[in-house]
Amino acid sequence: MAATSVLRLLSLSGSPRPPQDTRIRPFLPLHALPARRRRFSPACCLSSPAPPPPSLDLPLLPFQPAEVLIPSESKTLHLYEARYIALLEEAMNKRKNSFVHFVLDPVVDSSPKASFAVRYGCLVQIESVQKLEIGALVSIRGVCRVNISNLLQASSYQDAFMEPYFCGAVSPLIDAPYEGTELSTRISKLKECMCNLHSLQMKLKVPEDEPLQTNIRASLLWSEKEISEEYIKYFVPSFSERLSFAAYQTVSGMSDAELVTLQENKIKAMDSTNTLERLNNGIEYVEHNIGMIAARLAIQNI
Repeated sequence: MAATSVLRLLSLSGSPRPPQDTRIRPFLPLHALPARRRRFSPACCLSSPAPPPPSLDLPLLPFQPAEVLIPSESKTLHLYEARYIALLEEAMNKRKNSFVHFVLDPVVDSSPKASFAVRYGCLVQIESVQKLEIGALVSIRGVCRVNISNLLQASSYQDAFMEPYFCGAVSPLIDAPYEGTELSTRISKLKECMCNLHSLQMKLKVPEDEPLQTNIRASLLWSEKEISEEYIKYFVPSFSERLSFAAYQTVSGMSDAELVTLQENKIKAMDSTNTLERLNNGIEYVEHNIGMIAARLAIQNI
């Protein structure tokens, strides 16, 4: 029942401002898509090149390294800079409510000019928009990891009064296939743990403004939901992969140290291409949170 934190993209000093020099270097993909098996023609024994992975041209919203977003996770943004309102309009009107949340990480080197690495891209869908007097509150949910190429600054909105936002071509980043029988067992175990954690959280006394739906339950429901949008069908991970990310959500009353641990687990999950490994780690993490909430309930009932 932890309320979704509102992330403010501050102007000037606080805003994740796109660098203006030409040294922005897209980070090499953190994972490689599984190679497709080549087919040989019996007649000439010549191999046909594997088709490139599908890609989409999408607007990109940069964040700091401490703000990695994973598939299944939700976040509420307060957008009010002109360039980010333009990005929002582009996503809603031309990109079917989609854009990419990514980390723009400074790279330390000997050059006097700043350079950055593009990391942890996550395609997101806009779930709701609430217009405010200044800007808008935008609720988003991560769909899948993506590789980002051709990082550019959108020029169509650039003028004397507004800086451009990033845009680029993105391709899906999916786990390596796994067909072992152990997978279904671990899926059932993780779902059971997540439901138990949700039930415990519902018993905690929390502020009245916290939502009735916990983040862990909302992410579980999302992972089980069939995503039917045709234009992103190649980007949607399997159910087991979606569920493996859903374990890493905030729970009520997390301390600063626990939030740091959660962020470390999210980065580890984004780096992995092994669904079974991520499921096992997710079970361990959720079981730890069950113990933490159970202890708080015991104190609450004294």
